[in-house]
Amino acid sequence: MQKIPCEILGLSSSPATGGAYAILLKEVDGKKRLPIIIGAFEAQAIALEIEGIKPPRPLTHDLLKQLTDSLGATVLEVVIDELRDNTFYAKIILEVSGFSQEIDARPSDAIALAVRAQAPIYVFETVMDAAAFIPSDETEDASHLNPVTDSAETKKTPSKETKLAALQNKLREAIEGEEYERAAKIRDQIKNLTSEN
Repeated sequence: MQKIPCEILGLSSSPATGGAYAILLKEVDGKKRLPIIIGAFEAQAIALEIEGIKPPRPLTHDLLKQLTDSLGATVLEVVIDELRDNTFYAKIILEVSGFSQEIDARPSDAIALAVRAQAPIYVFETVMDAAAFIPSDETEDASHLNPVTDSAETKKTPSKETKLAALQNKLREAIEGEEYERAAKIRDQIKNLTSEN
């Protein structure tokens, strides 16, 4: 399966996402963007590392990096390899004693570890095809996104990625609340939004 190299374009939060954050990945050699809803703790862990801020005591992801280093393991890459029921899944690929080892992880944890290990981030082509979008303004850059603050909140019209992130959050809530009819409607809205590329 083809892996597409991606980089972090930015993090944003919006009242529309219920306080959750969205991390926006961008194809290294393309225009597609992939928004993924993550928790506040993971967003903070990613933002602190991107900005080079070291907390006085190690965060969970710092501890994980220290453990892998102490055990002689190397983080080779992280791969967002599946989208199932509107939930993203990832794998951390480690090299231990010359052998490759895959570990299941949430994308947010995998990305937080990847930025600490300076490991590449990949997304399977099938995941990009299912959930990514191309911005309507192809010259759009990440200047409106900041790893810590959310200037996207100040926009009058929510961007496509913000709408998608909000819908994914609502879908997760509907599924957790076993509101399957509502979840089906939200899923259709997500499909419509992602097909508007």
